[in-house]
Parts: sequence; C-alpha cells; structure tokens
Amino acid sequence: MPDSMMDMEHRDHQLHRQQQQSHHHQPPRLTASTSTFAPPAPAGSQSEERDRDRDRERDHHLHHHQSNNVASSPLPVTASIQLHQQQPQQQQQQQPLTQLQQPQLREREHHQQQQQQQQQMMQQPQQQQQMQQPQQQLPHSHHALMQQSQQQQAIHRAEARRADEEISDKASTCGKLLIFLSVALVIMTLPFSLFVCFKVVQEYERAVIFRLGRLMQGGAKGPGIFFILPCIDSYARVDLRTRTYDVPPQEVLTKDSVTVSVDAVVYYRVSNATVSIANVENAHHSTRLLAQTTLRNTMGTRHLHEILSERMTISGTMQVQLDEATDAWGIKVERVEIKDVRLPVQLQRAMAAEAEAAREARAKVIAAEGEQKASRALREASEVIGDSPAALQLRYLQTLNTISAEKNSTIVFPLPIDLITYFLKTNEATTQQNARAAAAAIGNTPPPLQLAPQQQMGQQQQPQYQQPQQQQQQYQPQQQQQQQQQQPQQQDQLYQQGQQISSAM
Repeated sequence: MPDSMMDMEHRDHQLHRQQQQSHHHQPPRLTASTSTFAPPAPAGSQSEERDRDRDRERDHHLHHHQSNNVASSPLPVTASIQLHQQQPQQQQQQQPLTQLQQPQLREREHHQQQQQQQQQMMQQPQQQQQMQQPQQQLPHSHHALMQQSQQQQAIHRAEARRADEEISDKASTCGKLLIFLSVALVIMTLPFSLFVCFKVVQEYERAVIFRLGRLMQGGAKGPGIFFILPCIDSYARVDLRTRTYDVPPQEVLTKDSVTVSVDAVVYYRVSNATVSIANVENAHHSTRLLAQTTLRNTMGTRHLHEILSERMTISGTMQVQLDEATDAWGIKVERVEIKDVRLPVQLQRAMAAEAEAAREARAKVIAAEGEQKASRALREASEVIGDSPAALQLRYLQTLNTISAEKNSTIVFPLPIDLITYFLKTNEATTQQNARAAAAAIGNTPPPLQLAPQQQMGQQQQPQYQQPQQQQQQYQPQQQQQQQQQQPQQQDQLYQQGQQISSAM
C-alpha cells in the first residue's frame, strides 16, 4: 500500500502540472463536488474527467487503507462503526479540496519540512560552537593574534618588495647609462684598454665578478680569460685547492672530569666560489674558528678512555659536523685527524705506575709458569738418569768439556765418578748394617722375670737369643773378605778413568 500511495501522489503531481498548463490556454471551469452528473463539456475537458476518475480511485484506496488500520486497532466495535460512518461525510466535504488544492498543499508541506531540516542542520554546529567556546577562547585569541601578525608581516614584505622594485628600476636605468659610458671609454682607448679589460685565471682558481655591486649571471668565471668593464666591474679570485689548518692545542674537560690538551688537523677546500664570497665575509677564518669549537664540544662529550682508543670515530663525527655547518659557506671539509692527546703530569705518572704494576704481575706469572715447566723437565731428566747410570756419567763428561772450552785461569781436577759411586755404596752398606744391628739388638733383649714353673721355658729360649749373635759373627768376616777383593778392582777402574780424562784434556 505505501508504494501505491507514492504512485498516486506522483500521478497527482503530474496531473496538477497538466491542469496548470491547460489553465493557461483555457478559462477555468467550475466542477460539482458531490453530483455524479455535470453539464456537457467540450472535447477538451476529457482530460479533466480522467483526472476526476483517478482522484476517485485514489480516494477509494485511501478509504480502504484507513478501514484496514481501524480494523487492526484495539477500539471497541461502536467506535469503529462511528468512524466508518463519519469517513464518507468527511471525504465528501474535502473532495473538492483534494481535487484542486491537494498537490499544492503537499508541495508546501514538503518545502516546509525541508526548511525545518535545514534550520536544524544550521543550528547544530552553532550549538556545538557555543558549547566549546569557553574552552577555546584562549586558543582562538592566540590564533587570531598570530594571523594578524602574519598578515602584518606579509604587508611589510610586499611593501619592501615594491620599494626594492622601484629602486631596482631606477638603478637599472642608471646602470645602463654607466655601462654605455664605460663601453664608449673602452672603445676610445682601445689599444690600452685591452690590458685592463681582459684578465686571466689559473686552472685552480675562479673569478667572482660584481657589476655595479651585483653578481653577474653565469656564476664564477674561469679558468682562462674573462672580460670586465673598467670602473664598473670588480672581481674576487677564489682558490679551489685543498687547504690544511693546524688546530692549536685546546684545553678540554672530558666527561669524566679529566683535563686534557688535544690538537688536530683539518683538510678543507672551497666547493662553491660564488657562495663563499657572497654568503660569508671570510670563509677560511670562519671555518677555522668553527673547527676549534667543534673539537672542544666533541671531546667534552667523551670519556678519557674513549678519546685514547676511539680516535678514528671521533675524527669521523667531527668531519660530518663541520661539513654540515660549512655547506652554507661553500666549504667542503674533506678530513679531520687528531694529532696528539696530552695528559697532565700527575695522571701520566699514575697511569705509568699502573702499567708498570700490570707488567710486573704479568712477568711474575710468566716466570712462575717457566719454573713449573722447568721443574717438570728436571724431574723427567732425573728419572731418566736414575734409570741409566751411564747417562749420569755422560752428563759429567759434558760438563767437563764445557769447563775446558772456556778460557778460565782456574784449574779443575776432575773427580772420577766411580769413586763417588763407591762412597755411595759404602754409605748404603753401613746404613744397612746399622739397621740390622738395631734389629738384632731388639731381638736380644731378655724377657721379663717369670715364676718358677716358667724357668724351663726361659732355658729353652736362651739358644734362640744366641743364634743372631752367632750369625752376625759369621757375617762380618765374609763382608771383610768381599771388600778386600773389590778394592783392587775399584782402584784399577779409577786409574783407567783418570787416564781417559787426561788424554781427553
């Protein structure tokens, strides 16, 4: 049903337009509101009859829709009957209005709704601004002041530009006149003016020319010959070769509160001759002062151990900072090197003592490790010599050879090694005898006194105590005989060894 209502409204709107167009061409006609018959109309009034039929259909649909709504509403039966009875009467009373004035009323209502919506949309931002106005009074005022100041600055700039343009126009006219006079002067003194007008610049130089105080277009001239007008043009030579600047020693307080003296070397060159003349009074002097301050600032942010161990890093940071700062002057810093870092005398002594103590500790550790290795080697050598007595004798002969090779005034008489072994063996024999005698003495001690029944047992044990003494008496003559037999053999061996040593010497 809503779709059908919309269609009906659209049709009514179109019919209303057609009626307005027909009223422009035909006189208005009166129509009856309730009667179903009318006086005869001409052929041109058929469209009006069609419109009436459509209006009746639309009213029928409206009546049907309202009856459905009433049936669905929870009203009593009597109220619904009264509504059904009242609706045809209201429709009959309002039918002439709906046929002629209803489209206009709908347009008015639609227009009023649109106006109300627009007013609401316009009122919403105003209300929001009113809510936020107390909070934004200060920012708006500050913003307004900033805008006013910017506008004033723009006005002043525009006025300055206008004044400059006026001055430049006046100067251009004067400049043209002066240029004409200088050219005439050159032509008049042509043979001699060539020496003044033509200049030569070397390969490593550039010439920045000013004509009447302004830079000439085209940038710096050179290398080679260039032309100037006398009394009007002036030029400045700029050397493009790399220059070195020895930064004087700077007293710097490091980050760990140590005063050091640092000096450096800066390598730089002019990269843009025009900028180096026009933007700065003395580019070289400014670069040197900036190098000193940059060295101090860079060293002041480092610890002492960083300055001593990270010179390349510090040089790189200084080069980058200087290059960025001097770019506006037409200077290119190629390299920065730190020459020397001098410490105070007291700090040098403390560091030297610390280094010396560290070296001594390291030397002691190395000496202890060497002794440990040497003791291990000596132990292995003693084990080898103990296993083979011939190795000991060979070592003895080697020492004799080294002693004889040296030019010494002392005479060394070599003692035969066999004699030493003999004494060693005798000492071992005596020690063994003493041990055996002590054991025998321990075995010959008399037993403690006992009662009579045990005397027989004591008598039986007496021969046992006498047996070690008899064995010792028998052993002594045998040992003496062996020693007597070995003495001539040992003497012969010692005599032979002495002859060998004497022949070797």
